Amino acid sequence: MKLHGYYRSSASFRVRIALNLKGIEYETIPHHLRKGEQRAPDYLKLNPQGFVPVLEDDGELLLQSMAIIEYLDEAYPFPPLLPGHPADRARVRAIAQMVSCDIHPIDNLRVLRYLRHELGHDEATVQRWYNHWIAEGFAALETFLAGSDQTGRFCHGETPTLADVCLVPQVVNSQNFKLDLEPYPTIRRIHEACLGYAAFEDALPKNQPDAE
Repeated sequence: MKLHGYYRSSASFRVRIALNLKGIEYETIPHHLRKGEQRAPDYLKLNPQGFVPVLEDDGELLLQSMAIIEYLDEAYPFPPLLPGHPADRARVRAIAQMVSCDIHPIDNLRVLRYLRHELGHDEATVQRWYNHWIAEGFAALETFLAGSDQTGRFCHGETPTLADVCLVPQVVNSQNFKLDLEPYPTIRRIHEACLGYAAFEDALPKNQPDAE
């Protein structure tokens, strides 16, 4: 199995966690996003969007981190990343999408580069943009998690799920931009619980072969 990614990519980070949780060995093929390697013709043959990650598995070419993770959960079902009951699965997906659909897309690298270069904003403004959208998303997520008896040691119960796989990379990103996490005790507690697992720790950007 080959994972095309970038050490600082949140979407690649998610897939690394899922692969690690399932104990799947894989080869890392890095593409430096800040150098534009994702726009190289050979890479665009893999993914015409020029995004990471791309997962190659036994002749299958898989795009989009959420689709990749659900593929892994179906093709390699143990341990499961989605609960058995339909309502529980919907809850886990909702938490995951709060991050992957509502926070991450407007704070990713291509948006930040557009703010800096095409719109000419300085670094302080870019950081204010970044932290505003994470803080708004985390405030809602904290209320949702803290107010539910389905929240356990992790986002849903006592074992990691797709929700935690999405949450941890976003918390790491918020730390990189020095967002104050004090208002989000439940998120901080779950994040710390996740990092007690080697699957999460080993997936951290700083632990990747292409880390700088």
